[in-house]
Amino acid sequence: MATEEKSPAADLWSRWLLHVRDADDPQLKQAVRAVVERYIDRLLDGAQLSPGETLADIGSGEGAVAFRAIERVGPALRVVLTDVSEPMVRHAEAQAVERGVRGQCAFVRCAADRLEGMSDASVDVVTTRSVLAYVLDKTAALREFHRILKPGGRISLAEPVMQDDALAARAMKAVIDSKPAAVSPLIVLLHRWKAAQYPDTEEKIRVSPIANYSERDLVRFAQSAGLLDIHLELHIDVVPSVVRTWEAFLKSSPHPLAPPLSAIMAEQFTAEEREFFERSMRPVVEDPKAVSTDRMLYMTARKPPA
Repeated sequence: MATEEKSPAADLWSRWLLHVRDADDPQLKQAVRAVVERYIDRLLDGAQLSPGETLADIGSGEGAVAFRAIERVGPALRVVLTDVSEPMVRHAEAQAVERGVRGQCAFVRCAADRLEGMSDASVDVVTTRSVLAYVLDKTAALREFHRILKPGGRISLAEPVMQDDALAARAMKAVIDSKPAAVSPLIVLLHRWKAAQYPDTEEKIRVSPIANYSERDLVRFAQSAGLLDIHLELHIDVVPSVVRTWEAFLKSSPHPLAPPLSAIMAEQFTAEEREFFERSMRPVVEDPKAVSTDRMLYMTARKPPA
């Protein structure tokens, strides 16, 4: 598996999921796993799976949702795992073999908004976890979910909401642009960091899949796709930060499209700026009382019955 993960075929999705998300740090890996497991259980509660059904987990990544669904429902559940990343499809299939559930699984490489190889009305439930956030045309993806669902079939989604991060980066840029002489050097560096990970102008936000929608927009997209009985909950939790060391903070990133802070500092900060930034921010990051804000939406809906 180590050879596969570090092969030249690795892409940004597999690199982030298998390495950058937790900075290859064992303590952070364990903390991230615990957070993800909570998301998945809440997502599967909404899916209401039963034995004999077929689940399509779209953008399945390492297969965490699919394998947890099999654990909960048992051997009578069939799961189709899709992902746009070939390395992640291969990784998930290897995991299925290792877990002894390969016979319950099918694997399809495709994008969430073009589910090629999946037949109309072929699955009972569609799930996503942190997938639509990276799809530019979310309505197209939801229409594809509608297409592959059997009449009366269900969706259950868990998606991060990152628009606030982009708006914060935009606000910092506005302050810097309007009063550059009055802005502290730390704010300038904070903006440089955040602007490398989130869009910081109206134009960039409009064309960014991670920032050009809110939870209300997702409800509208689901309606446009022809789904019914739509229910959405936005969960905002201010929780203790899972990143406890400066090294993990440098090497991790908040989403697959974001470079880690270490890369940003190497490319965009001078040596003096790097030293100043660490001196200013390291005590904040390593403060035992440090917190982070988690914004996750959970949405369920149904395809109309025949």
